[in-house]
Amino acid sequence: MHSGCGQVIELILESGEVQARIACPPHLIPAPGQYLLASSASFLDPLPVPLFSTESTPLGFIACAPIPKTWTPGAEIALRGPLGRGFALPPSARKVALIPFDGKADRLKALIQPALQQGAGVALVSDLDVERLPDEVEVQPFSLLEEVLAWADYAAFDVLRENLPGLRERLGGSSQVWAGKEAQVLVRTPMPCGGVAECGVCAVTLKSGWKLACKNGPVFDWAEIPAG
Repeated sequence: MHSGCGQVIELILESGEVQARIACPPHLIPAPGQYLLASSASFLDPLPVPLFSTESTPLGFIACAPIPKTWTPGAEIALRGPLGRGFALPPSARKVALIPFDGKADRLKALIQPALQQGAGVALVSDLDVERLPDEVEVQPFSLLEEVLAWADYAAFDVLRENLPGLRERLGGSSQVWAGKEAQVLVRTPMPCGGVAECGVCAVTLKSGWKLACKNGPVFDWAEIPAG
């Protein structure tokens, strides 16, 4: 874990939400699924905010929404991280499915370039409009989820913590289609302390018991996800 300074280079409006292009040292760029804690000098932002990358850039990364409304281009921010456990894209994966289960695909989009760089095909499952995608990425509706999972040899999910219980049931028969294949789940939950205070706000119930998303996650293996 490191700490250092970053700068807001640009605010980007995408699909009605604001993202931020952040310049920072290379060692502070979060890997897919990891996050940074960012603080500004504004008294209107008393708590640090977690930043996830949606795309790496030559001088930093593009941070997913939500971005504090007080941030403006040129603002300096204090960064700590990268924190948490991110996605572990198998080097052998050649068919990668990205499945934002109850929201936008921003956090999962960080896996696109690593997957393409190792020669994998990428399919994104979403009923929402997804902007700034490489031509190589196929977008399929959720009605074709079962077909996509049958095709994939690795799947990455993004789900809110409150929707995690029963995720297997919500997948229905699809979970049997890809039994035995590799999959991971990013669980979205508040992580205000970044693993420092172990405050328990981000606790997630898994098969092995309670885990802190800020330290043990926010990405967990599919085998750890309870049935309900």
